Order: sequence, then C-alpha cells, then structure tokens
Amino acid sequence: MPEILLTGASQGLGLVTAQHLLNSGWQVTTIQRSVSAELEQLTRQFATQLRVFRWDLTETDSLEELFREHWFPDNRPVDGLVNNAAMAYDDIISNLDATRLEKMFKVNVTAAMVLSKATIRRMLLHRTSGSLVHVSSICAHTGYKGLAMYAASKGALEAFSRTMAREWGSRGIRSNCVVPGFMETAMSQNLSQETRDRIYRRTALQSPTSPDSVASTIKFLLTDASNSITGQNIMVDSGTI
Repeated sequence: MPEILLTGASQGLGLVTAQHLLNSGWQVTTIQRSVSAELEQLTRQFATQLRVFRWDLTETDSLEELFREHWFPDNRPVDGLVNNAAMAYDDIISNLDATRLEKMFKVNVTAAMVLSKATIRRMLLHRTSGSLVHVSSICAHTGYKGLAMYAASKGALEAFSRTMAREWGSRGIRSNCVVPGFMETAMSQNLSQETRDRIYRRTALQSPTSPDSVASTIKFLLTDASNSITGQNIMVDSGTI
C-alpha cells in the first residue's frame, strides 16, 4: 500500500483526507501542531496504518532532520506528500504586520517547500515515482477583502508546484495543486455567517465546497489513475471561477 505524508490532519480537510486514505488501506503519516480527539480516534481505529506526530511547522529549520530521523527513519520509502497544513492571516493590506506575515509564510510556503524537498530526495533514493499534492485556495484566483496576504501565500505555493512538476516529471514525480473553494471548516469560522453566505451565493452551485469532494480529488491525484496529470491547479470550488 502507498505510504503518504499528510500535514495538518487534526481537523477540517486534513482530517477528512486522512479518513479517505486510511479507508482505502493506505499507510498515512501525519504531522500537525496538536492532535484532536477525532485524530486520536483514527489512531485507535487504524492502529496499523496511521502514524501521528506533533510538530509546529513554523519551526522549519528542523523539518529535514525530523523527516530523516523520526518520521521516515532507515530510509523508509515515501510514495506521496499532501501539503495541507495552512495558517490564515486575515486583514486588510494597510494593517499588514510583517511578523504575522512571516509566520504564515513559514507554514503555508516554506514548510511545504522543505517537505517537498525531503520527499523528492527519498523518491530519488529509491528510484520510485510519486505524487505531491499541495492544497491551495480559491483566494489565489479571485479577490476577497482581507485575504490578500493569505492569497499571496497560496499563489506562491501554486508557482512552486508548477515548476517542481517541470523539474521532476522526467523521473515520474508529479506535482499538482488542489484549489478548494470556501468550506465550512475552522479556518472559515472567523468570517461572519453573512459573509459566508455572500461568498456561497457567488458560486454556480450556491453552496460551500464539500471537504469530501476535495479529499477525493487529493486521493485521485495521489493514485496512478492520474498519472498523466502534473503541473495543474485542479479547481474544486462549487463553480466559483
């Protein structure tokens, strides 16, 4: 069964994605700052498939060592990576705080890049193909007041993914972004219900994006069924764009 590294699995989309992969019999290693009761339940339900580690992804200097020595020791193979963990920084541009901006970019961009590096190097070591999936946001493609900084971090992740796909495609290593629309998750709870309803009315389906639909797309991009798809941004947005 495939061995997948998934970040940010404690709640929301990450938790749903972990459930989808585990239910298919995959081996999943998750990295997140804290472990929710729901994730603890998964560890009991899938004791032989799921490994859970705590780490704050703003601590990017230690990621490569942790990958090598603790999360995937003894050159354990890795077949796929899902860069899902993200930090939201919502504010208008005139209020930009450089410290908060840097912290967000460490989680949303730098950590994703470092883990991509470690995953690709492990694939090269074993001379295996693989798939990297990065969770972006519809904010990178359409403007929402107060989300400029968050959108910029996701735009950077998409640019990184496209170039990675070009660099490593000859080795059978693919890289794609899934671009969800607004979902009813913890990250959207800072928005008022009025604001959320207004966002949903802008979509073709006039509804929030289903985390199950996004997780199914992530799983598809990790499988050989998508072996001709790389360098793409796959919109799962209820028809926002």
